[in-house]
Amino acid sequence: MLTPENKQSEIMQRRSDYQPPRSLSHWLIGRPLSTADAPHQTIGKRVGLAVFASDALSSSAYAIDEILLVLILAGAGALSLSLPIAVTIIILLTILTISYQQTIHTYPGGGGAYIVARDNLGEIPALIAGASLLVDYILTVAVSISSGVAQITSAFPALYQFRVAIAVGLVAIMMVVNLRGIKESGQAFAIPTYFFLGMTLFTIGVGLVRSLTGTLGVVPPGSVEVAHAGETIHALTLFLILRAFAGGCTALTGVEAISNGITAFKEPRTRNAGVTLTWMSVILGVNLLGLTFLADQAGVLPSHLETGFSQIGRVIYGSGSPLYLTMLGSTTLILIMAANTSFADFPRLAALVAGDAFLPRQLQFRGSRLAYSNGIIALAGIASILIVVFRAQTNSLIPLYAIGVYLSFTLSQSGMVIHWLRSGRLRPGESYQNHGQPLYFDPKWKIKMFLNGLGAVATAIVTLVFSFTKFMEGAWIVLLLIPFLVSLFMVIHRHYKTLANSLSLEKFSGLPARQPRHRVILPISGIHQGTLEALRYAKLLSDDVTAIHISMDPAEVEKVQKKWKVWGEGTRLVLLDSPFRLFVEPLLEYIEDIIDQRQPNETITVVVPQFIPSKRWHNAMHMRTAGILRQELLSKHGVIVTDVPYHVHETEME
Repeated sequence: MLTPENKQSEIMQRRSDYQPPRSLSHWLIGRPLSTADAPHQTIGKRVGLAVFASDALSSSAYAIDEILLVLILAGAGALSLSLPIAVTIIILLTILTISYQQTIHTYPGGGGAYIVARDNLGEIPALIAGASLLVDYILTVAVSISSGVAQITSAFPALYQFRVAIAVGLVAIMMVVNLRGIKESGQAFAIPTYFFLGMTLFTIGVGLVRSLTGTLGVVPPGSVEVAHAGETIHALTLFLILRAFAGGCTALTGVEAISNGITAFKEPRTRNAGVTLTWMSVILGVNLLGLTFLADQAGVLPSHLETGFSQIGRVIYGSGSPLYLTMLGSTTLILIMAANTSFADFPRLAALVAGDAFLPRQLQFRGSRLAYSNGIIALAGIASILIVVFRAQTNSLIPLYAIGVYLSFTLSQSGMVIHWLRSGRLRPGESYQNHGQPLYFDPKWKIKMFLNGLGAVATAIVTLVFSFTKFMEGAWIVLLLIPFLVSLFMVIHRHYKTLANSLSLEKFSGLPARQPRHRVILPISGIHQGTLEALRYAKLLSDDVTAIHISMDPAEVEKVQKKWKVWGEGTRLVLLDSPFRLFVEPLLEYIEDIIDQRQPNETITVVVPQFIPSKRWHNAMHMRTAGILRQELLSKHGVIVTDVPYHVHETEME
């Protein structure tokens, strides 16, 4: 027992020993983890590569197709340009890797483009970056899953008609696995990721050996239904080449993922994240260059029915061979696993944006497995809708893809340029806090600013190319969606800001003096033990209690009057006539009259008796008028609503 001498008597801290009971969700997503387990849920470089790099690594499986599908418009002779385009993309990858290495070490708290833009460019650029990345993560799930299903239907054409159902089912599986937490999902997905890497490098190695020895072979004529066959051949213009380059740049869409999820890595976080980024970029470059070279040598043709990777496998291993099916299986797995990058990053970014009050606060909630459960569920739901709307067609989704991420690339690198410029203005040893992020003088600020500036210019060019070349194919949707999301962010922020101002204590002078007047209204449907429980509670609040009964049936009204005279303890009872057999409306009208006539600072409390049956399914056999009444009354300004539950046990009902 606390005594007045205890200086901390008004504040007590108690540790709860409550353990969540076992349930179906524990079997599905695992036992709950305590907050103290959070440091043990971080991941190392090998698992980190599987979690954050699967998107970028898998992109090489369909980036080739996106290049060839454009070049074929100028005829089969134009397909040879795929290799120079791939080399150009790898140069861009190198620039981005160096730039994001600097971002990782400068912003060890993660957040990527959103945090960098917020701290250096301002609120609106940060929201544009956040909206761009969120859109990209949603599209990553839709595109990668749809592409994975395309690999399955390439091997088993009979499944093509079921592609939408298969894709949505795979999204659901990804959601459940990620609800188990990033460490467990990363370990689960590490095996298929490394299986794909091993199979891809093996395929490239075998293909290169056969190419050098002249035994590679080519795709058999007539074995592929070529895309755009029979259409008028276009001129090979710079615009067409830029379109092909833009399609191939989808291979780089996961480069920023590691910078967003730095906090998921074990200590030292920045070093582990930086090494993982280097591994990812090297592997991605080798895959993209190797597969593009083999596609050129094997005469791969763009097709909507069979992927280029599948054609390479047929040439190297033979159609239907175990190695061919194994290669397709590994590709399907990595394309599906690519969605895991979004499931790791989308909830984290959404939580950051929600922390700044630009998204609903619920997105900051960590579930029982310390994952951002609401963000994971939201991502799965929106991506599934896209898959259904676009019928799981990768080529229909690709035009919407990558604009957002390259826009965020540009904003991130531009923000880093401002960061280094500010750093260069400081004296050696001098520092200051920039939005909570320490800023120091860096003697290498000029070279770092140049590298980030180069990245900003390069990605800005790609963004413009995407916008122009993909505009009529559907990119206009994203170009409208991002401003819409930014506007939505501002509306949400305005709501939270207004609410915070209304609840703030900074200029609050205290509540008005307590008034002795407290009026209690007790709506009753009949006279029983539950009514008397509520009446007793109402009298504890005030001596001014008015019971209200809605009069619909004269016989029932007579029963109520007789019982009230015996059990009402002299409390005032008002009978409200309801000729149209309405319950809520007459009561609300009566309460409105009370509110209009009440004295200044008078408190009005409505005590609502609520019948609670012993089993939940019994609720279906009772009218839930108490719940309806409570919802209506909660919207009345100046009225307090109190529930008084009355629990009925089985023994009492027998």
